[in-house]
Amino acid sequence: MCITNIEIFADGADLTQMIAAYKSKTVQGFTTNPSLMRAAGVKSYTDFARTVVAEIPDLPVSFEVVSKGIQLMEREAHLLSECGSNVYVKIPIINYYGSSCLPLIKKLSDGGINLNVTAVFTTEQVNSIKDFINPKSSSIVSIFAGRIADIGIDPEPIVLESARLLKDYPRTKLLWASSREIFNVVQAQRCNCDIITIPPEILKKMILFEKSVGDLSLETVRQFYDDAKQAGYLLW
Repeated sequence: MCITNIEIFADGADLTQMIAAYKSKTVQGFTTNPSLMRAAGVKSYTDFARTVVAEIPDLPVSFEVVSKGIQLMEREAHLLSECGSNVYVKIPIINYYGSSCLPLIKKLSDGGINLNVTAVFTTEQVNSIKDFINPKSSSIVSIFAGRIADIGIDPEPIVLESARLLKDYPRTKLLWASSREIFNVVQAQRCNCDIITIPPEILKKMILFEKSVGDLSLETVRQFYDDAKQAGYLLW
């Protein structure tokens, strides 16, 4: 299967992996978040952000604000945006206290800051976002489809309806977030997403799109045989 209708963003915070993906030209952008950065052992957020932008100056890179309150989030948004013109500032749809971030989203978007509105889970949220983003500013709306699926809800109808809601906003891209498996790329494409974020362990599987189910059948049989042989299993 040929993936042609969607942008692939690498999701992670391992600088070595990010630079390798950038140099390989296999992705069109990058996303990260505080949880991924902590797992990767990042010590200084500002140093990390500046280094990433220095190494990856011409592809979109999303960095997230980290404060609980709106005022500090606004300050952080400006600091992150100043790291480079390719930076998209991730603003959650609500803050730590459950309060709406839409007024901040509008203020930053009107100010020309590239935004990635994140932690979005419903079409109602998407419908409200479109009324607060400036159509002249570049923005991304990230629907956490993987987390939606984790609670037993099919994310596709939500994502498909969100794409319809944003169709008249050409500078706003819809992103399928929290990917769990390579099939999510197919799902995101058929839901008219512009972007999908993929972690490194799934990104490595992109080559599997070149295989047929027949190839997989034979590979599976041979794998089981080889493992049984190496383990010395006998049934007589």
